[in-house]
Amino acid sequence: MRLKSRNHAFPILGAAYVFVALGLSSLAVAAPEYHPIMPRKENKTVTITGHDLTIEQVVEVARYGAKVQYSPEAIQHASDGNGLRQEAGAEGMPVYGLNRGGGALREVVTHDEETRRIAQMKHGAREGVLPEIGDEDLVRAFLVIRANSVPYEAATPEFMQMIVDLLNKRVTPVMYSRGTLGEGDLFLTSNFLATMAGGGDAYYQGVRMNAGEALTKAGLKPLSTEPGGGTSNSYADALATLLVADGRTALEWADLIHAMDKLSMNSSLTPLSTPVQAKRPFKWVAWDAARLMDMLRGSYLFEDDPKRILQDPESMRASYIRQGSAWQAWASLRDNVLVQINSGEQNPAFIVGASPSDSWELATPQFMKYYVKGGPLSHGQHGYVFSNANWDPYPMANEIEAFSNAIANMDAAVAQRIERFSDRGPTAFFTGIKIADVLTSAQIEASPTMLEPYFAFMDVWQEIQSLSHSLTPEGNASDIGVADIEAQTRLKGSRGRQVIDLTMQLLAYDLLTSTYWMDVRKAEGPSRSFGQVPTAVWTAFRKTVPFQQDIETRPNLPFSVVAYEFLKSMSPESFYPAGPAMPTTDGERFDLEAAAKK
Repeated sequence: MRLKSRNHAFPILGAAYVFVALGLSSLAVAAPEYHPIMPRKENKTVTITGHDLTIEQVVEVARYGAKVQYSPEAIQHASDGNGLRQEAGAEGMPVYGLNRGGGALREVVTHDEETRRIAQMKHGAREGVLPEIGDEDLVRAFLVIRANSVPYEAATPEFMQMIVDLLNKRVTPVMYSRGTLGEGDLFLTSNFLATMAGGGDAYYQGVRMNAGEALTKAGLKPLSTEPGGGTSNSYADALATLLVADGRTALEWADLIHAMDKLSMNSSLTPLSTPVQAKRPFKWVAWDAARLMDMLRGSYLFEDDPKRILQDPESMRASYIRQGSAWQAWASLRDNVLVQINSGEQNPAFIVGASPSDSWELATPQFMKYYVKGGPLSHGQHGYVFSNANWDPYPMANEIEAFSNAIANMDAAVAQRIERFSDRGPTAFFTGIKIADVLTSAQIEASPTMLEPYFAFMDVWQEIQSLSHSLTPEGNASDIGVADIEAQTRLKGSRGRQVIDLTMQLLAYDLLTSTYWMDVRKAEGPSRSFGQVPTAVWTAFRKTVPFQQDIETRPNLPFSVVAYEFLKSMSPESFYPAGPAMPTTDGERFDLEAAAKK
């Protein structure tokens, strides 16, 4: 990561003198290169309810500047929770974060916990570990997911409006990327609370400044009320949500480019056929096979060719199995993320309106200790205040890792496919022809995309391999042992996003290979059809990188970089907007009411 200097520079002094004379807290810290968003959808508004936020809506707000607003029901739900919280304290009930300390201080009685938290909010800018988060979309994804969780906790209207204002006016907190082990992103949450109170730094419309100045420019005042209670995994949730969004794009490109590989190798399509899939009906695998067949419809591969070999290499023949399995892992992660970002994960949980008669355990003496009878502060509403472990993000953490590993297994086939095209033996074992059999020396010289360094894509693949193993489970007795198991969501989410970006780089090499060989096949048989979908991708890419180029007009970048930017800038759905219906998944919520009746 490239770094740029901040505001201050020290005179030339010995390092020891600087540390002694100024102290660590005075040292200027380099800020990362910042990547602001492009607010192309700032005229759109997403209504936050707490229970139906979609992956697509998170992306619209986080990456494209869509505005947000709370539904009236969401505001009322949070207000009711806050009233129940205050009433519980008035009735003498121990409430974590209200009249009891946090973490290891959970049994320590305090009478000014809210006042103390307000005073400490500004200092939250000091919490966390470098590097800073350099991507505005990731911080904004954190904010919108955090906003969606607020209706489940005790929050004031002022706090809720402040989150909305930060997003709508693009006041983006400076946040640190480390400091959480996956048992609630406590330190990172403190970063954004500090911005609300005017502490630390923030970006206003993409420009860095003091948070207080950013609030002033946005026409906002620092938060004056306590933010409410609740642990949050919103940073991990943001990593996972963007992983789902980007993972889908990578998988869609993988399918499109694999179809082009089939055309490039003059492959047999019998492994994809419906009768073959019926012999072993894995629904996601069969679905991916159907997608590929649909993409290739109308191509020359359905015509007889005496030169077509009986069986392709396994990487070409069975890639759809790896890709279908990766789609299945993606769908499972998507379902878990949707539950995670639309649920209450705060501790304690405020159950407004619950009564002892609702379920058998609520009427027991242990549970009645946490029953709020209701009074003026709760506007007469009763309910329960429960300590819980809903902040443990382990279900989602498992699926992040499973998806990352499924993508890496898919990439093994992608890397091998690229390599199979490089066969230059006397028999051209897999391609059936050698390039020199079809193109003249002048044509080969003028088609430069095959001149990329031979080991380059292997280097990318080796990096993917290094990220494809599971993390060792950890249990660290943090906070005097109160937090003693961790889900490692920051590491898993960050590694997953690395795997997806590297996959896009690997697919760029695959695109270079497939489009080159499509030109070779076209030269071999000018009347051949590639089908509508592959032809559209091939034609669009050739507008960016022509097949025949003289050395003076070639880009001053590696062709793999150009291909990578093409994949990042173009939507795969623009080439293949529809296809076989995606299989249903088993991601429905557990029916608590039905279970309680059994």
